[in-house]
Amino acid sequence: MNLFVVDKNQCDSCRICVEECPLRIVEFKDKAQVPTPVDGADEICVNCGHCVAVCPHGALALRTMSPQQCLPIQKEWSFEREEAANLLRSRRSIRTFKDKAIGRELLADLIDVARFAPSGLNIQNVDWLVFSDREEIRQLAEITMDWIRSFAKEVPQSFLRRVVDRFVHNWDRGIDTICWEAPHIIIAHAPKGKGETNCTIALTYLELTALCFGLGTCWAGWANLAANKWVPMQQFLALPEGHTSCGAMMIGYPKYRCYRIPLRNDARVIWR
Repeated sequence: MNLFVVDKNQCDSCRICVEECPLRIVEFKDKAQVPTPVDGADEICVNCGHCVAVCPHGALALRTMSPQQCLPIQKEWSFEREEAANLLRSRRSIRTFKDKAIGRELLADLIDVARFAPSGLNIQNVDWLVFSDREEIRQLAEITMDWIRSFAKEVPQSFLRRVVDRFVHNWDRGIDTICWEAPHIIIAHAPKGKGETNCTIALTYLELTALCFGLGTCWAGWANLAANKWVPMQQFLALPEGHTSCGAMMIGYPKYRCYRIPLRNDARVIWR
């Protein structure tokens, strides 16, 4: 099979696929009635599926996916402008969770949505590590705190040093402000130097999807720092060879609800 095939009975030569292809590897040759790949298209196609997605008639099928395999977009499910704005503004970092685990099927559904996040050249190189065992999450927090104690010795007196000292103070009093006793920790990882941005975008997708699913999340930034700077943490995570943690997130059912949206700084914009 070629890179893609076109159903001549369905194609009306609208050329939308030509205009929408990110790499412009779809063309109409001479007086052809249907699109064809440019020379060498197989070697540079990133398999994004956009040509399949934008065809109004479902006439184009990639070698790797047909229109029938792709979920239809349900326009009637779309948010109105005000609804979308309210959802995004109402997102809060949740640090107090119910003592209730999330079912594996629901966690899998979250990750299934997050895998549709955009990635550079559609490389889709985000992998996931999910912790659900309370003892392991406690151990993750302990290892993070070991790194924080070591890090604190290098930080001069400053706002950061006061914050770090507070983390140590809370831990010594039996208060976990690292993982906040979350029932789950989700880590996005990728080959070192090749997936940090992709993982961040995917985790953001996961965070916003969790909000829609009635779940709460909070970025576990200190744990992620330890994963990149502290050998004991790297040994504990045991990520695949060459992979690095690109982001960690706590997730669970919120213990409390929020009633209002806190103020934020005005956007700083340069209009050109």
